[in-house]
Amino acid sequence: MDVSARGRPLLLGTLLVVMALVAAACGGDETEGTSPSPSAQGEPLVFGMILVGPQNDHGWSQAHFEAGQYLEEKLGAQMIVLDKVNPADRPETSVEQVVSDMVDQGAQLIFATSDDMKDGIEAASAEHPDVPMIWSSGDNAWADGKGYRADLANLGNVMGRMEYGKMIGGCAAALTTETGKIGYLGPLINDETRRLTNSAYLGARYCWENYRGQDPAELSFSVNWIGFWFNIPGVTLDPTQVTNDFFDSGRDIVISGIDTTEALVVAGQRAEAGEAVWAIPYDFKGACDEAPDVCLGVPYFNWGPAYLEVANSVIDDSFAATFQWNGPDWADINDPDTSAVGFVKGPGLAADAASSLDEFIAGLADGSIELYAGPLNWQDGSVFLADGEVATDLQIWYAGQLLEGMEGASSSD
Repeated sequence: MDVSARGRPLLLGTLLVVMALVAAACGGDETEGTSPSPSAQGEPLVFGMILVGPQNDHGWSQAHFEAGQYLEEKLGAQMIVLDKVNPADRPETSVEQVVSDMVDQGAQLIFATSDDMKDGIEAASAEHPDVPMIWSSGDNAWADGKGYRADLANLGNVMGRMEYGKMIGGCAAALTTETGKIGYLGPLINDETRRLTNSAYLGARYCWENYRGQDPAELSFSVNWIGFWFNIPGVTLDPTQVTNDFFDSGRDIVISGIDTTEALVVAGQRAEAGEAVWAIPYDFKGACDEAPDVCLGVPYFNWGPAYLEVANSVIDDSFAATFQWNGPDWADINDPDTSAVGFVKGPGLAADAASSLDEFIAGLADGSIELYAGPLNWQDGSVFLADGEVATDLQIWYAGQLLEGMEGASSSD
């Protein structure tokens, strides 16, 4: 495979894995397995970025890749990156091997950017205890969390409070739908994907009732899970087919929860054929560009500010393995230097809907709209939140089911 380092050859120091690394210059002489702080060396920070999908996927992985470019711009740092680190694209490549190769090439900080990398990054952090690492979307550094690992003092977590972005997306869908039927294109099923899907439903239900004046019981919100973060032919359901099935069943809006843009692409194709359909992509600020006229907007992650904070802590030798669950900057949710989560309105969102959406966002910002408040039941009818009860972070993070009123599976069993 072609191996490059932003334009010059790079020889990897292991025969176990031949990887497509986009690498930076290596650090100076150092003891094997350790990673001196850049300030101590007087050299630019070198960091590794491990992506689960393609770095140009217009979704989750591209958002992380561009955060790495943000660090290069802000700090003069150098990024080593390997994308498509998943069992289908690289079945013989483990996260542990990738980390070791990156450390061998001088990486002083590692970002592992998928929930799917849990076992690998935890093992790698134990193997390289002197190298600061971040597992994005994880909970190992959350002292109150179910996955807390006090022994991994070099592995922190960063996640954005995308629940807000999904609420906003759900609201945009409810403000636009002409049929009262919304589809949700889900990835695999876990706590993260359930809580984000629940959040989209809560936003849709609120805006359907409070801005459209409709009975929430008449809003149809259906979820179909493909089985992974993006399409793997022969392994997952085909997201293109699932999206078409949604539209064929009378749903006129599909909200995407997967890393890639199939829902938006299909909506664009069908709109060109004369159908009144729309979509809401996910993850990446520029995702609407795939089919702007049918894009209602995109909730996206902005990893740059949090990653910059982590990188600076490595540079000044103050890194600590903390759990960050960062919300929007409500003063400007699209500020690239301060907001961890944003929402860009799409050209497909009508002006009156955009006005109502602004009002909804303002209510989330000032706390006058609290969607995770009881009474709320789980899908099986059991109580999630009693009347007047407001959910804790733990209750939201570890979402055990979809909510009552939603259609679709709560587990893969």
